[in-house]
Amino acid sequence: MKHQAVLEKAIVTRIIKTLKNKPHVVVRKRHGTAMGMAGDPDLYGTINGRHFEIEVKRPNDSSSQLTELQTQRLMEWKAAGAITGVARSVEEALVILGLARPVETEES
Repeated sequence: MKHQAVLEKAIVTRIIKTLKNKPHVVVRKRHGTAMGMAGDPDLYGTINGRHFEIEVKRPNDSSSQLTELQTQRLMEWKAAGAITGVARSVEEALVILGLARPVETEES
């Protein structure tokens, strides 16, 4: 039986569910519309009054990479003082927001 890849939508849902249970965190999913800005990250919000922007990508998928435009948008947000990052899991989102420490691996 072939292993089913985790969909980005499922990761977004898990991250939102986890962050909504954290104190002092407001998180929202950005929906792509004609009124939106192309390339803006998937999730945005605030933690302890500080704005964040997180782009979500599928784990273990070499084709799931940031586009040049997504990289540019993250850099714009970071330059403006926002917390930014790319998350491929709930754990990575928590690390980006300073709610968890990075997991040490043998490669680290």
